[in-house]
Amino acid sequence: MNPIAYITPNFTANAVRFIEALVSLHDIRLIIISQEPITLLPSWQQSRISASREVADVFDKWTLIKVLTELQKTTGTIHRILGATEQLQVPMAEARAALGIEGMDIDTAMNFRDKSRMKVLFEENQIPCAKHALVHDLEGALRFTRSCPYPVVAKPVAGAGAQATFRVTNDQDMHAAFSSLGHHSAEGVIIEEFIQGEEFSLDTLSHNGKVIGQTINQYYPTPLEAMANPWIQWRVILRKEHAHKSFDDIRKAGKKALDVLGMKTGLSHMEWFRRSDGSIAISEVAARPPGAQFTTLISRACDYNVVLAWARLMVYDEVINPEITYCSGAAYLRGQGEGRVSHVEGLQEMRLKYADIITDIRVPKKGREKSSSYEGEGFVILRHKEASVIEEALKEIVETVKVVIE
Repeated sequence: MNPIAYITPNFTANAVRFIEALVSLHDIRLIIISQEPITLLPSWQQSRISASREVADVFDKWTLIKVLTELQKTTGTIHRILGATEQLQVPMAEARAALGIEGMDIDTAMNFRDKSRMKVLFEENQIPCAKHALVHDLEGALRFTRSCPYPVVAKPVAGAGAQATFRVTNDQDMHAAFSSLGHHSAEGVIIEEFIQGEEFSLDTLSHNGKVIGQTINQYYPTPLEAMANPWIQWRVILRKEHAHKSFDDIRKAGKKALDVLGMKTGLSHMEWFRRSDGSIAISEVAARPPGAQFTTLISRACDYNVVLAWARLMVYDEVINPEITYCSGAAYLRGQGEGRVSHVEGLQEMRLKYADIITDIRVPKKGREKSSSYEGEGFVILRHKEASVIEEALKEIVETVKVVIE
């Protein structure tokens, strides 16, 4: 049985889903490296784990190299090193290089992780993206705004999930953004054009550089707008209609971007915009499965388990050809104010009304600290043949459900 190492900092609900897919593969020896003890995992998952190591920092390449080298003495040569966390992609690539393990190499991982390097590659290869500049100080950022007027976006070179990302409308905002970015500014800050338009994702399963599955999610509103307005409960919709020819432009540009960045085999997550004039611009791409329950949205729309498909692709080189048969959507339940979840209003009413199309739900847990993310404290996922049914239901859910924070 081939040893497979899965790396994760914590055993979040998302991490548990990926581990669940891997433990279902009965002809591998699963190794878990984390910053938490595996006793936090469900007992049935623990029984399927061949070896585990708890470390202080999974993001440190030398820690990974040392632990994996020691493990190979008892497990034999590790077949794959896998992980779904954005910040792990480079250290995992460095560990693969050190141990001679097949998978994404360091240059490719850096192309995806370093967003400034990514944008340079896009420009060199005529891939549509926002105007941008890499700056290392406030003065450089202010100079950029003289040629690309406000509003602009300021974000770290290696960010993830709209974290530490700011919409900047004037010089005062820019001062505040750099103050908030703190140590990130030493590594460089990307200042880029603020694109007015609709925002989407393009999530792609690739095998040896060939696209084998692709879906598009539309955001309501953009994550940056949701972060700037704490009262907004975010929505995402995956429509069957997105597979039509009207989206061929982003599929073509997206494939070219993945080729330029070096994607061979894996599941990638691309964020992109369609401007009011119809033109497109790619924001950035991550060389890992999407978060924010997107794998569930894709699974429900295509009627298959995308996390298990990813695991089988990465471990066995197994190719699947998913077909979009439904529309799916998610409403992210988000409380206002500061504190902890007291209770949730209106959710039971929505559960009863839409019981026939709700596929997944996470009820905000009483006593849970308010989330700092636009994903909020819970979610409701729906599936139906018609996008209009999903749209109307999501709108009513976010208007009716209230997560009370006290």
